[in-house]
Amino acid sequence: MFALPQKNFRAPTTCLGPTCTQDMDRSHGDDLEGECSRKLDQKLPGVGDPVMLSSDTSYLSSRGRMIKWFWDLAEEGYRTYHMDEYDEDKNPSGIINLGTSENKLCFDLLSRRLSQSDMQWVEPSLLQYPDWRGHLFLREEVAKFLTFYCKSPVPLRPENVVVLNGGASLFSALATVLCEVGEAFLIPTPYYGAITQHVCLYGNVRLAYVYLDSEVTGLDTRPFQLTVEKLETALREAYSEGVRVKGLILINPQNPLGDVYSTEELQEYLVFAKRLPDPQRTHVMWATSKDFGMSGLRFATLYTENKDVATAVASLCRYHGLSGLVQYQMAQLLRDRDWINQVYLPENHARLKAAHTYVSEELRALGIPFLSRGAGFFIWVDLRKYLPKGTFEEEMLLWRRFLDNKVLLSFGKAFECKEPGWFRFVFSDQAHRLRLGMQRVRQVLTGKSQVAEDPHPSQTQKPSDQCR
Repeated sequence: MFALPQKNFRAPTTCLGPTCTQDMDRSHGDDLEGECSRKLDQKLPGVGDPVMLSSDTSYLSSRGRMIKWFWDLAEEGYRTYHMDEYDEDKNPSGIINLGTSENKLCFDLLSRRLSQSDMQWVEPSLLQYPDWRGHLFLREEVAKFLTFYCKSPVPLRPENVVVLNGGASLFSALATVLCEVGEAFLIPTPYYGAITQHVCLYGNVRLAYVYLDSEVTGLDTRPFQLTVEKLETALREAYSEGVRVKGLILINPQNPLGDVYSTEELQEYLVFAKRLPDPQRTHVMWATSKDFGMSGLRFATLYTENKDVATAVASLCRYHGLSGLVQYQMAQLLRDRDWINQVYLPENHARLKAAHTYVSEELRALGIPFLSRGAGFFIWVDLRKYLPKGTFEEEMLLWRRFLDNKVLLSFGKAFECKEPGWFRFVFSDQAHRLRLGMQRVRQVLTGKSQVAEDPHPSQTQKPSDQCR
């Protein structure tokens, strides 16, 4: 979700999963032209560490070098994983992936449903260029689906729906059409780190962090709690640095914390963003990757009452559209309310609950504190006691020890957590992989509680973005 404080700014907002955004007046700050493509010793948008771009890639533009730098930095753990991926039969000693936020529990249900005869349909219109917003039959089903499951007080309208190939594409498109080069979105940290790439690589938009911490200050507070006071502080700091803030990003459920913002909290954040929530500046994103466990299908929707925003995003669907055949299948799936309510949702919930219970009990048996808020596919785990000096270098070393022991996790720095030692454990996987993954975690944590010598000393400073 993107929502923005109005104050002296005008800013748009956007929402994901559901997420949302809202516009702000903008009367301060210099234009930070070329923020994302600055070279060599300049800083990355939203990241405080200097960026050293390789100057020996003569085939690439400065933009190309920045894009390559992001890829090289972000994919280290995943390149290692994909070269040695666990397979029960073919590679039983391979890496178990507890780092990627995917639901792998319901493939059997989804494969049976997507293989049924009503999904296998071809007609001329599905093989031709569609309305770039998406076929009307799909946008109608999306509007009905979100009206029902999001309990909208009024029916949502299909003319306000735009369909794209995934949440990353939608984030990139919205950032591009809502912001000028160098403008920023406020975002609470820790946050899903790939958003840095989503808003930067196309739109040259940066992030301004709203830092949250684990300290509990009273009976009515909780660890990593977002408050309007913290939003105000972050906005003032961005203003003092000459950064023009255009919106607030809120992800609900929050990744990696698993928080679900209450209606009252969301209202407070939207009031902060606009001083009065404005449907024209609030844009909601929803994708099937989490709710339906189909991240590989690449399906996301934008709902906005702002016609200009919808049209601008739809024009980018030339590059981020869905095939007609996939659109037909998604419409069939979303309209099958009986299968969703009677088969998929109850079974998915039961399997997620069982997997969550297992990992939670394993962590308790190890005496490891963790946050578990009841949403998402992950648990935010506190491994600070395994970092003797409490540094991000030690966090990276511990992450590499897990990887060397054939289990991939996501570490806190990847989410811009300001406290070293927090890790995200994804539990939405098959039981035999979970058991083996947690067995390997236990071996690392009980075998030696000190961080081992760094096997890659030249890489310890990299704030790798190993998260999905």
